[in-house]
Amino acid sequence: MTIFKEIVDEEFLTVSETKELLADIEAERAMDEDRELRYELARAIEHANRFAVLEPAEAQDLVDDLQDMEKVDEPTAYKIANLLPRNRDELRSVYAQQRYSLSGDELDEILNVIAQYV
Repeated sequence: MTIFKEIVDEEFLTVSETKELLADIEAERAMDEDRELRYELARAIEHANRFAVLEPAEAQDLVDDLQDMEKVDEPTAYKIANLLPRNRDELRSVYAQQRYSLSGDELDEILNVIAQYV
């Protein structure tokens, strides 16, 4: 059962950007003593705090650099920026659902871009 009737807008975010947004929500809720954090929100904040490695600006720069590459579309660029794969196998798992596979050189090119930010 969903409480939403339709999707009005969709936007991709990196974990770092999400962490920043959730920190604002957490601060707002902390100011009101009567409102407590729901379990799902508390878990989301914990997850974002644990897995956000880059600063939001760095993460967005990484996404932009990845999107400049031929075989990286917008959803894949955000997925790569969130996961920050360290080797070919981890990067291949990102492309497992795609209809094409990348060559070793293409994988290395993407890993080199990631290495500049990590």
